[in-house]
Amino acid sequence: MSNALPQLVADRYRLLSPLGQGGMGRVWKARDEVLHRDVAIKELVPPPGLTDEERREMRERSLREARAIARLNHVNVVRIFDVLRTDGDPWIVMEYVASKSLQDTLAEDGPVTPARAVEIGLGVLGALNAAHKAGVMHRDVKPGNVLLGDDGRVVLTDFGLATIPGDPNVTRTGMVLGSPAYISPERAREGTAGPEADLWSLGATLYAAVEGKSPYARPSAIATLAALATEPMPPPKNAGPLKPVLNGLLRKDPNERINAEVAERLLRRAGGKRARSISLLDGVRRPGPNGPREPRPPLVPAPRPAEERADRPVSP
Repeated sequence: MSNALPQLVADRYRLLSPLGQGGMGRVWKARDEVLHRDVAIKELVPPPGLTDEERREMRERSLREARAIARLNHVNVVRIFDVLRTDGDPWIVMEYVASKSLQDTLAEDGPVTPARAVEIGLGVLGALNAAHKAGVMHRDVKPGNVLLGDDGRVVLTDFGLATIPGDPNVTRTGMVLGSPAYISPERAREGTAGPEADLWSLGATLYAAVEGKSPYARPSAIATLAALATEPMPPPKNAGPLKPVLNGLLRKDPNERINAEVAERLLRRAGGKRARSISLLDGVRRPGPNGPREPRPPLVPAPRPAEERADRPVSP
């Protein structure tokens, strides 16, 4: 597609400006000419030279992203409005969030304070709780996929690698997709993608938020994966009260890693009075486009030993 503007998609959405581009496509800011509101539209842009089968896989992955988001109804997850097709390729119409990604924030302004990282962590954790409850594994939590909204919202986006129940065609055997600096050891080693893997990625994202980069970021993907497999986590220097959260989320053994409930409690403790006033349940939209919210059982505190393990240094 040409970048020439303006262009009307499906006789309804006028493309205004590009918001970003990744491996699967380009995201546009657009104007809904019917409802008179701004939206974000993700256009599938297959790289040249793909086989028909590879192009089909890209289309399926794009639709999988739309289906994953459609399962969720949470203020910390970007909303989906529609899926269109032009020339066989899907366009995903989503909520437009006036924002800057955490990745861009780190590049332009440097690391954030531990207090701000707590707010970001609680927002992403709320999104992950909603996703995991619906059986959706994000599999690509990283600073580039965390939006810091101008209105104060923290929004998890880009579910292009997400898995959903009943989907047998996630990736080909032996393929590990995602950003090496933010994938968990078990994903890198075995391709396993449970809730624990998303929580690891949250930990790596929060580490980057306060330290400026992921704990295992190296000049190449191979070097990064080698460090992940063989090296202990570099002790954070700027995390302050966030250290127990990072130590707990970044344990290499998923069975030793803290769960979402413990992570939430430690984040609130690190954030003090302000963080304790933030309710993850407040993020659930009710009612919403996916129907009424199901009641959520109260959080049950995890056993004390799991919390104590969070304070121990991370070992390889």
